[in-house]
Amino acid sequence: MRWPSLLLCVTLAGCWASGPQEVVVYTALDSEFSVPSFDRFTAATGITVLPKFDAESTKTIGLAEAIIAERARPRCDVFWNNEILHTLRLKRLGLLDVYIPPAAKNFPLACRDPKAFWHGFAARARVLVVNTALVPEKERPASIHALASPKWKGRAAIAKPLFGTTATHAACLFAAWGDQRAKDFFHALKRNNVQVLSGNKQVALSVAAGRVAFGVTDTDDALIELQKGRPIAIVWPDQGPNDSGTLLIPNTLAIVHGGPHREAARRLVDYLLSPEVETRLAEGPSGQIPLNPKLIPPPQLPMPRPLKTMTVDFDAAAKKWDAASEFLRAEFTGP
Repeated sequence: MRWPSLLLCVTLAGCWASGPQEVVVYTALDSEFSVPSFDRFTAATGITVLPKFDAESTKTIGLAEAIIAERARPRCDVFWNNEILHTLRLKRLGLLDVYIPPAAKNFPLACRDPKAFWHGFAARARVLVVNTALVPEKERPASIHALASPKWKGRAAIAKPLFGTTATHAACLFAAWGDQRAKDFFHALKRNNVQVLSGNKQVALSVAAGRVAFGVTDTDDALIELQKGRPIAIVWPDQGPNDSGTLLIPNTLAIVHGGPHREAARRLVDYLLSPEVETRLAEGPSGQIPLNPKLIPPPQLPMPRPLKTMTVDFDAAAKKWDAASEFLRAEFTGP
């Protein structure tokens, strides 16, 4: 489903006062995926977008910490997070503003904050990426629990569970399973010599190169290797009748409390939640999964139909993060 850029431009221009403006965005989505949307927004509105990107080593934590450090004099207007955990952390600290975009009604309730502090769109899934040269199809793991199976000892990988979507995934497991079961799971991963790499991209690269048999990563990182023709397959985990389903992690948009360009911030959020942007992100190389149910899934991303997704209380996951982070830091960076 495509929405003509001209129609969007007219809509944006007609709803707001014109004039030279700018808007500051702290975004964790890689520049090659986010900048084209910023450029189209600027062309449609005349508002200059000033982005600040995350560092690969700290992912969204660095951007969230910057917003916290600047709370007395905010510089950021819009926080575009490519996961959700630290968006909720900022909400708990009172650093986000309520805003109800017109497009909010197009998204399921589970994809947006009930009090309108944040809005989710364009999700990625936490999937298994498997080396097809090393693992025959009938032997491919089908669950994240395979990470702890003795069959795969030393042959599987995850990203360090302290940053980005891997941290969010861990917090969701703590919320869904309870502390003890989640701790037992991560203890089992360590005993099983699961390789802990610096990021999800590195997991996908390691699997594609045959250094490990499989790993857990995000759909965008797996899709990049698949499109390069590497010997990998994407497995959507935990799809059985008694399984919990695959975790979807949305991008989130939030307006920072006290940001210097409030009106421009609202205009940008309106634009980024448009069907045009979700469609472009879906059709692009990252294969983001639209959360607007009227839009089609990424055509280049092999997905089961229907897809069984994990039910998650993201607020509960955010509340679990401090304790989970302390445990995971000791488990994966300690002696």
